[in-house]
Amino acid sequence: MIELTNIGHAYGTKSVLTNLSLSIDADQITCLLGGSGSGKTTLLRLIAGLEIPQSGEIAIAGETVTKNAQLRIPPHKRNIGFIFQDLALWPHFSVYKNIAFGLEERKEKNIQEKVREILNFFELQGYENKYPHQLSGGQKQLVAIARSLVLQPTILLMDEPLANLDVKLKHKILAHIKNLKQQFGLTIVYVTHDHQEAFAIADNIVILNKGNIEETGTVAQIKASTNEFVTYFLEY
Repeated sequence: MIELTNIGHAYGTKSVLTNLSLSIDADQITCLLGGSGSGKTTLLRLIAGLEIPQSGEIAIAGETVTKNAQLRIPPHKRNIGFIFQDLALWPHFSVYKNIAFGLEERKEKNIQEKVREILNFFELQGYENKYPHQLSGGQKQLVAIARSLVLQPTILLMDEPLANLDVKLKHKILAHIKNLKQQFGLTIVYVTHDHQEAFAIADNIVILNKGNIEETGTVAQIKASTNEFVTYFLEY
């Protein structure tokens, strides 16, 4: 589904990704796991088209979207949903307006019906007229996910979406995310520094270290890895 070939990217003189190649399977949850500065968020932004890699090629569903530092398909035409770490909900919009906004921009039909369906799916009925500051942390997470899914993306990118939640709420939202893959037929790329989160939801895990891939595999394969960095990383 997503092919990254020989990706290189830097900020000024600081290299972030170095000649990185990776295949991300369709209809799977792939977790990009690594510490601060490992390149995982940069990788997510490159897939989304929010940044353009300085070298290499990215293809989505067999179609090249960037190549040799040239943008071929802009972000809004990639059918990708992106959930940021800070959620980026509009504080001056109600829950309904936050979810409906993208549909309105697209001038879609049956907007009220689509918003109502997604609210029902996430059990957010009755919150339509509330504003983000009136919601709990978990409710904000669900509104952010609902806002992305109402646009029916084929790929959902999630950048440390649960970083500010307590453990109990994390488990609840993680269960939701696992169900999303099946309910909506999604390819999910999930960034985290927490290996327990990755173990809870991932079909595949990619462990990054200073812009390079240390290991890829299933949860079982990663747990059994003898790679020195992976073993060290999973201890903490």
